[in-house]
Parts: sequence; C-alpha cells; structure tokens
Amino acid sequence: MGLFDWLSGQFIDVIEWTDDSHDTMVYRFNREDNEIKYGAKLTVRESQVAIFVNEGVIADILGPGIYELETNNLPIITTLQHWDHGFNSPFKAEVYFLNTKRFTDLKWGTKNPITVRDPEFMMVRLRAFGTYEIRISDPRRFMTEIVGTDGHFTIDEIDNQLTNLILSKFATVLGESKTPILDLASNYEQFGNYITQKISPDFEEYGLELTKILVENISLPAEVEKALDRRTSRAITGDLDENLKYQMGEAMANASTTQGGSSLGDMMSMGAGVALGKEMFDNFSNNKTPHSTPPKLPSESITYHVAIDNQSQGPFAMKKIEELIQEGTITKETLLWREGLEQWQPAKALLPEYFKSTPPPLPSS
Repeated sequence: MGLFDWLSGQFIDVIEWTDDSHDTMVYRFNREDNEIKYGAKLTVRESQVAIFVNEGVIADILGPGIYELETNNLPIITTLQHWDHGFNSPFKAEVYFLNTKRFTDLKWGTKNPITVRDPEFMMVRLRAFGTYEIRISDPRRFMTEIVGTDGHFTIDEIDNQLTNLILSKFATVLGESKTPILDLASNYEQFGNYITQKISPDFEEYGLELTKILVENISLPAEVEKALDRRTSRAITGDLDENLKYQMGEAMANASTTQGGSSLGDMMSMGAGVALGKEMFDNFSNNKTPHSTPPKLPSESITYHVAIDNQSQGPFAMKKIEELIQEGTITKETLLWREGLEQWQPAKALLPEYFKSTPPPLPSS
C-alpha cells in the first residue's frame, strides 16, 4: 500500500447530524469546500432524511440507514457528474439533513377579533387560540419551496407564516361548521379535527403535514360575556320571590354582625330595609302576571244583532250601531239582540240614550 493510499484511508469522512436544539428543521452539514471523500460514511437516523445537492440541483434523497458513499450507492450523483474515475478522488456536494419528527406545541391565536354569524347572537366577534403540530412530509418540496439554501432552518422562520395561514382559514371554517357559539366549548376536540381536515391541503403545498390543531379557547368580547353572566345569574336565582326573601335574610344577618350593629340608628336602618323589602315582595307577589296590553273598552266588547227586513244581521259593534241609528236604519222600534238576552227587544229599551231627542209622531188630523 502506497503512502497516498494510506492517507486516503485515514481521512475517510463521517457525515452525521445529532440535534439537541428541538427546533431545527433543516441542517446543512459543514464540510470545508463541500468536499466529500470517496468511501465516506453517511449516517441517517430515524426521523431524519439526507438530501444531496450538487450545483444547486437535488441529486438524491436518502432515508434512515448507514451509507458508504461509493459509486454503487449513489448512482444519481454519478449520472449528474459523469465521473469516469468512480469517486476515486474527493467530490463536491452539499448534504442537508431534514428533521422529519413531529414539531409540537406550536402556538396560534387571533391577533384581532373575527366577526362571524351565529344563529343565537346573530353577529359576534370572537378570539381564539391554541396549538398545532406539523412535520415534513415531502422533503423535496420543502427544500425547493421553503428552505432554499438556508443552512440552518428553524421552526421560528416559518411559524408566523403557518399561523397566518391558519387564521386566514379559521373564520371560513368556523362559518362552514355552523356550530353555535355556546356549543363550541363542548366540541373543541371535534372542531379541532374539523379544522385540521380543512386546512391540511394548504400545508401540503409547502411539503408539510398538519398533523393536529388543538383549540384551547374561543372567547367572546368582554361585554357579551358580562351579559351572559347576568343572564346566567337570573337563571340561577330561580323564583324571584324566594330569592328576594333570601337577600333580605342575608342583609339582616350582615347588619347584626356589623361593628356597632346594635345601635339605634342601625336598628332603624334595618327596620326600614325590612319594610322596603316587604313592600317590594308584596308588589312582586301581587303583580306576577301583569297585562302586557290593556283590555278592550266595554263598549267595544258589546255587539248587537239587528232585525232588518225581518232578517237578522250582524253582529255589529257600537260604532256601527251608531251609524245605523244616524242613517235611520235603526229606529227605536227596531229589534235588537245581544248575548245574555232571552228575547229580542226594541232599540229604545236597550239604547234609550240614543233616542231621547227623537220627536214623537205627529198627531193624526
């Protein structure tokens, strides 16, 4: 063995990458002048992919395993380089390691409220936040579309873009789900799965797989939450009379335990409070079912049937009866009937006030 052969054997490269950063997606192996010696050992671990790039072109993609870089193992590079010497001398190429593990606990959240339609609240503004998980599914596409020549690509460099992508689709997906706002809290898991299915195709364009989206909270504006709290409080109090009695009892107990509560002024204040509470209680008890609209006037509720040409017509309200009296259709002898009467009676008996000014018949000649 010659000296040159011995030196070549001593300088066989070992190409590998062990990551302890937990946020690196792509790492370019550092090699001076990018020279890789013939017979170098390449170690690709589980959750890794190695990509050879020669003169800006992806030459080969290798999965987990140990490779000895020779002609038989890298036929694609051999074809690109047209090397007749068969790797007998160092060759130049860049080796990128891609981390294909799942990147978890990535945060997403709305920067501004999103206005959506709701079947109960009509239109409402929502804020939402949670986490999502991704991993590299298409190394070639991820290298060409996202990484380029970046030698140390971390999740932070693409996190903002992915978050914006989620938020741009979130309002649309929320509207398509047609889930009422008050039912979302009990369906966060199903809603997260639904969002994942809807948004995943957009991540695939980057060579990424959106494995999961977790919805941690969807919140209403503070004003709406306060209104809901008041509505819930009213529902919890139950019967208003019983709640009023309870509050009166609490007020009396607090007054008796207050410092100086035995003084005459405190006792008078407590007595006034009890009297006021009793008055409020009586008012509520006597007006549990108030009329929302006033009842009809008595005159409007009375109707009459009128005997005209020996035929019963009507019933007519008093306004119509007055018109018929003024027209002369109804005279004091015209027979009328209303509910509650056993027999028809003349108009002068039922409505005497309308015939007082009627002159008597002229005496016969």
